[in-house]
Amino acid sequence: MPFRLLIPLGLLCVLLPLHHGAPGPDGTAPDPAHYRERVKAMFYHAYDSYLENAFPYDELRPLTCDGHDTWGSFSLTLIDALDTLLILGNVSEFQRVVEVLQDNVDFDIDVNASVFETNIRVVGGLLSAHLLSKKAGVEVEAGWPCSGPLLRMAEEAARKLLPAFQTPTGMPYGTVNLLHGVNPGETPVTCTAGIGTFIVEFATLSSLTGDPVFEDVARVALMRLWESRSDIGLVGNHIDVLTGKWVAQDSGIGAGVDSYFEYLVKGAILLQDKKLMAMFLEYNTAIRNYTRFDDWYLWVQMYKGTVSMPVFQSLEAYWPGLQSLVGDIDNAMRTFLNYYTIWKQFGGLPEFYNIPQGYTVEKREGYPLRPELIESAMYLYRATGDPTLLELGRDAVESIEKISKVECGFATIKDLRDHKLDNRMESFFLAETVKYLYLLFDPANFIHNNGSTFDAVITPYGECILGAGGYIFNTEAHPIDPAALHCCRRLKEEQWEVQDLMREFYSLKRNRSRFQKKTMSSGPWQPPTRPGTVSSPESHDQVREKKPAKPKIPLLSCPSQPFTSKLALLGQVFLDSS
Repeated sequence: MPFRLLIPLGLLCVLLPLHHGAPGPDGTAPDPAHYRERVKAMFYHAYDSYLENAFPYDELRPLTCDGHDTWGSFSLTLIDALDTLLILGNVSEFQRVVEVLQDNVDFDIDVNASVFETNIRVVGGLLSAHLLSKKAGVEVEAGWPCSGPLLRMAEEAARKLLPAFQTPTGMPYGTVNLLHGVNPGETPVTCTAGIGTFIVEFATLSSLTGDPVFEDVARVALMRLWESRSDIGLVGNHIDVLTGKWVAQDSGIGAGVDSYFEYLVKGAILLQDKKLMAMFLEYNTAIRNYTRFDDWYLWVQMYKGTVSMPVFQSLEAYWPGLQSLVGDIDNAMRTFLNYYTIWKQFGGLPEFYNIPQGYTVEKREGYPLRPELIESAMYLYRATGDPTLLELGRDAVESIEKISKVECGFATIKDLRDHKLDNRMESFFLAETVKYLYLLFDPANFIHNNGSTFDAVITPYGECILGAGGYIFNTEAHPIDPAALHCCRRLKEEQWEVQDLMREFYSLKRNRSRFQKKTMSSGPWQPPTRPGTVSSPESHDQVREKKPAKPKIPLLSCPSQPFTSKLALLGQVFLDSS
């Protein structure tokens, strides 16, 4: 008998007051201008609270009005929020923060950091801000976008991650020490997303710097996952990067796997790579055949295709947006509307939702202000103009303000059933949630440029067109201008002499040694001679003056402990009994 989903009737809806700009009795759509200003006010309430109470820590604790380090020690919220400032039109604060980051962020620290999170938040955030610097009125140096202080910071951070890729399979460890490399006792078990979510940032970095090592290791990791798929075309949730053996064999589109599929599509678009798109389309066929039921997506056993967990996870809500990028609008809208019913039921998306029972899963009732459903609404609204998608944006603004707004920012919702709060505001709230809400209500934003305007920039390699649109968002919502990848692609020895002089000036000024660059190959990409073989990070003659010492607390990673469970989600392990 085929598995069918029974959705209970009479879902309990969270009743929220309608504000000016919300649909009235005549069913008019929400007023974008009204909600655009509401979203901007949300951003500054959270951003100002972080600056006043939490900087230079990674994140704000909104209930106690202080800060803590989470994914490293990078002033992470400031990096994550930087390109959002420009999207909201605040060029002066963008310029100030660029200077603050150069003076305060140091990657030569004895910290165990998540390879995945450092890449998407720090490397991605710095690359995006670098490429947007000229638009923000920053005085860029000669040779930009092929050089610049934010690009050098992104490169330095990425080089700190390279030791994680030195494995027999070429798939990276989940955690790396920024000063010492991979710890000897580090677990070799890494989530699938933690292996396959590098090609957007690392290919951009290789294109801008001329060093192919970043794109090389990202491609090797992607290919090893592809070669590890089951006979029915599915991948599991966690894998041993030393042996290539699957440790968690649950397959789905959600947490622990999600951004691997996302980066196949976005990498294909960014790099115009037909092979990456073909890989995704083959996965998509297997996903439809084995995990989709009534426009919901379940977890199944990767080798047999049998249902293992009939649950929806909030991280899966990115999927309709991804479907829209490959032109599958009808299926995307049907799945989106399923997810929207859950939002209406609770005023947010619980981390886990039991689909047959129509209710939350025990201990997974929270909503940490995630962006994924709003992200999908933004993509689908650009594709369809359906006013239902604006209604989701309205509901998100009303829910978040009503439930999670506190004196010092916005707090994670610990339990959507009774609206209890938790003392954390994740940096992705400013990087993603607010950004996608604003872009949903701002159709004229420069991010939505259709190519009718652009900037012509003179680079060391000739004229380059930037800012024409088609931005690719990394999985932390940091926009990458795809045209920039074509600005710096000639051989490194053809650089302007002035660019070399600027690099030498920077090195003297900052008391840092220059990175050793590999000559970029003019031929097609080839993998390293041995999977996982990469160049070691540069040593530095002198470490920048350190920030005031902060109390050490355990940092988050993916995964953060030996794997002993049925399913682990980006660093949080769930035992069978949970």
